Amino acid sequence: MASDDIYIVGVGMTPFGRHFDKSVKQLTAWAVEDALADSECDRAAIGAAFFGNTGQGHFDGQHMIRGQVALLPLGIKGIPIHNVEAACASASAAFNLAVTHLRAGAADVALAVGAEKMYYPDKAKMFGIFQSAWDIETADTNADAYKALGAGLEIPTGTTSDKPYSNFMDVYAGNGRALMLRYGITQRQVAAVASKNHGHSVHNERSQYRMPMTIEEVLAAPPITYPLTLPMCSPISDGAAAAIVCTEEAMKRYGFDRTRAIRVLASAMRTASGRAVDDYENHVSHLLARQVYEQAGIGPEDIDVAELHDAASIGELSGCEHLGLCKPGDSGAMAERGDTTIGGKLPINTSGGLESKGHPIGATGLGQIFEIVQQLRGECGQRQVEGARIGMQVNGGGVWGIEESVDHIGLFGRA
Repeated sequence: MASDDIYIVGVGMTPFGRHFDKSVKQLTAWAVEDALADSECDRAAIGAAFFGNTGQGHFDGQHMIRGQVALLPLGIKGIPIHNVEAACASASAAFNLAVTHLRAGAADVALAVGAEKMYYPDKAKMFGIFQSAWDIETADTNADAYKALGAGLEIPTGTTSDKPYSNFMDVYAGNGRALMLRYGITQRQVAAVASKNHGHSVHNERSQYRMPMTIEEVLAAPPITYPLTLPMCSPISDGAAAAIVCTEEAMKRYGFDRTRAIRVLASAMRTASGRAVDDYENHVSHLLARQVYEQAGIGPEDIDVAELHDAASIGELSGCEHLGLCKPGDSGAMAERGDTTIGGKLPINTSGGLESKGHPIGATGLGQIFEIVQQLRGECGQRQVEGARIGMQVNGGGVWGIEESVDHIGLFGRA
């Protein structure tokens, strides 16, 4: 029977970082077993599983049946196991499909997993994975489009690294230069985002980096590509995260703890619109935000805590603009004022964000959801947002044209 009321009853997440001694299978087992324990769910109750991963074929040659290889040894068997890929939004896509599966009445308990092993000694191969997150037939055209976004902005000399880095930092830099031209956002405001997120990560035991940084330290760090310096960019990471979702009927049948359950108010995905460069009203995130606000019956003013996709800190600023979390052009000042810091008007990336917590791309979305679930349960200790009742998670994947190729937004509330 179809169900509209879907709940997250269990979450698990490894620390994100460099797990030299762990395989994708081992990281998956860590996160899944923690989610099962968190929910007190018998694995036999799981009716379907969705496994997000992007790189196991590229790195290990496991091009097929990745979810089956990872989950069958855990005793999760005899059910549909679906393999999901959507670049950096793979884990969010797995979550969205799990929720949709339950809403369709195809099962009453489902597992969503994202896992990634990215850190390898071969740096060329390591950074090479990102080349598949846009159309490889038009790679030069793609790169030129992002360079053009900052046309007219003077780029200071010595602000581009001579060391290898992800091509997606050029994507974020292009978006950053466009924001600087359009709204007058400054490099210092971009640095304020990174400084805030590094400060949040100090109290997150699962974060890859846990050292605070001042704005001045962020600005003085080695450059990547203007306006980005190293601490403004997400690191290469290994890790896994998982969530167990259920229907209202399953909540009663299996006796899941309703006091710790988090309701899924909305979970939706959208692909790129093919918009013109200056057509911000049709940006994929803006259109998707309007969709999920309507689905949940709330507005941006109702959000208490948010995890936004900040593979570079400029992503948090552009996210605030597209999602209606600030007045147009105010995202930079919002960060610099401290509005997005824990204790501020709207705490964002309380986990430390992707640039501090880490960004194992196939696990990232569920890592964000893990943080929102903990916040709404009141389980975040020194990084807790007091009284948080509604949380938002935003996760983009890949590039098509001049925006994300796919986007997921989740809205969550205390049950």
